[in-house]
Amino acid sequence: MYLILLGAPGVGKGTQSKMLEEKFGMVQLSTGDILRTEITKGTELGKLAATYMENGGLVPDDIIVNMISKYLDDRDLILDGFPRTLEQAEALALILEKQNKKYIILNITLDDQLIVDRLCGRLICRSCGTSFNIKFAKPKVEGVCDICSGELYQRPDDKEESIINRLKLYHSKTKPLIDFYRSRGKLTMIDGNRNSSEVFENLVEVITKEIK
Repeated sequence: MYLILLGAPGVGKGTQSKMLEEKFGMVQLSTGDILRTEITKGTELGKLAATYMENGGLVPDDIIVNMISKYLDDRDLILDGFPRTLEQAEALALILEKQNKKYIILNITLDDQLIVDRLCGRLICRSCGTSFNIKFAKPKVEGVCDICSGELYQRPDDKEESIINRLKLYHSKTKPLIDFYRSRGKLTMIDGNRNSSEVFENLVEVITKEIK
């Protein structure tokens, strides 16, 4: 089974993916992580992606699809950050049809202003990747991860101007996927305007019903 998490940047897809991964024994596939892995390994696709990223551009859909498709196998997977465009969604639909794979689409919703507030205060652990927030989920010790004592930092793209630009890109490129999947009867909306444990409980409830 594939679990596809949709939603704007900052709605909590990464946090929920990690908890769902542990709950259901699934494997999280993050587009960002895969991009970084392919670039670090120096694969042909990684080199191509790097040329676009270094110039501040978007990696073309065909490169993303070819890269992600290498990881789509018989495992139960959580797709975090893929698909992000209609072209990617259409390519994924063909892959799923060929694999005859069951999949669930969950879209986490949250108002743009709340997303800005969340991301502007987000801190990430350099060692384990755990997220904290200076407003909503402060670390016990300033600048130090509660989990592994690693250093906390703010990502460059979590500055307010960058966040607003990312949201504009989401609304133009990714939000149309809601209608794409809704028209296929494959979409469940999840209210993200709650604490992470409540959102998680809602996700588990929906997934459990689908699995049965």
